[in-house]
Amino acid sequence: MKVNVAMLGMGNVATGVYKTILQNKDIILHRDNVEFNIVKILVKSLDKERDPAIPSEILTDDINEIINSDSIYLVVELMGNINPTLEYVSALLEKGISVVSANKDMISQHWPHLEACAKEGGSGLYYEASVGGGIPIIKTFLDSLQSNKIKKLCAIINGTTNYILTKMTDDAVPFETALNVAQEKGLAEPDPTSDVEGYDAKYKLSILASLAFHSKIPVSKIYCEGITGILPQDIQYGKNFGYIIKLLAIGKREGNDIEVRVHPAFIPERHPLASVRDAYNAIFIEGDAVGQLMLYGQGAGASPTASAIISDMIVASQTAIHKYTTFENVDVPSSQITFIDNWTCEFYIRLIVTDEPGVLSKVAAIFAKHSISLESVVQKSIGHSEVPIIFITHRAKEKDVKNALSEMKASGAIIDIASLIRVER
Repeated sequence: MKVNVAMLGMGNVATGVYKTILQNKDIILHRDNVEFNIVKILVKSLDKERDPAIPSEILTDDINEIINSDSIYLVVELMGNINPTLEYVSALLEKGISVVSANKDMISQHWPHLEACAKEGGSGLYYEASVGGGIPIIKTFLDSLQSNKIKKLCAIINGTTNYILTKMTDDAVPFETALNVAQEKGLAEPDPTSDVEGYDAKYKLSILASLAFHSKIPVSKIYCEGITGILPQDIQYGKNFGYIIKLLAIGKREGNDIEVRVHPAFIPERHPLASVRDAYNAIFIEGDAVGQLMLYGQGAGASPTASAIISDMIVASQTAIHKYTTFENVDVPSSQITFIDNWTCEFYIRLIVTDEPGVLSKVAAIFAKHSISLESVVQKSIGHSEVPIIFITHRAKEKDVKNALSEMKASGAIIDIASLIRVER
């Protein structure tokens, strides 16, 4: 079966898709009886110098040549961003042309609209590559875990931040140094804001949590905190407690209560995610029937992403009636769902205090007033006027901890709140 395909964009990932299709066309034909024929590629400029493997005659800078074509069955969108991509993809879906996309920004923020366009045109929207690169996490939720109530997902889904935190952990270097190394290796963008502030992981968590919890999880409901404030000394102190630091995307559901958050967290060294290093991704899932499982692999890069894209292309080509989400995919989530913003976990807290009698008892009293019990208390330096004290709490409420710290600051019991890092198990 020959399938005519158009591509939107021809960056690194798109080039990887194109070359992988050419290199593995015999394997794809043998295994799945599909032959992809790439007939058009939308580019910004026809004058740009490109890989010689890409024929210039199939390039176009006019989207209408693709939208108005009667021979194109499938489009691979790898332009990124939302504008004008959303406009193009919407028009294609409405016309009945299925789209395969890796665009987590667009899908997480405009999924209901895109699915409505697909339903109107009878086309399909496929997005395996939007989360986890080559890790088949979307298909796992859609095709393998249908009988499960997913209770929890905990994921490392941004390779840039995982690389930076690995570098900070191994070499005890500050964030800025680790970021520079990541940029030199091409693992971080010149403007790394989306990665290091947690936005990239937030978009991906919106998609994963929606599938896991069978309810649309808007990006706006996800708490988000990046890694720019993480200090090497806290990473080293955490090691002393047997902890490893990661930027985690966390989703939990109990009944109709859902919590979704992205932030740095300490996890025990024995946790399966603790061994995920460098730019790798992993998704740890807990279901009522399957128990615990973890998917691990390369979360970005031309070849891993091409693997996921081409898998979706094959599925889309072999599907006569496309599937859509079976939950209510709308911008406003169900009124039956309560989004929890006062979650419970343990906390690592480093305070800077004056080295004088009675300070620790004042701090402990304020913790107790807010129902926070302490598992460990360590003073790291003696003989200076200002000293750090590190606390590991038992499980406590987020708002109780922040209220306690605010009271300490206002009362003059402490000089500074140097670090507040959540602990997940």
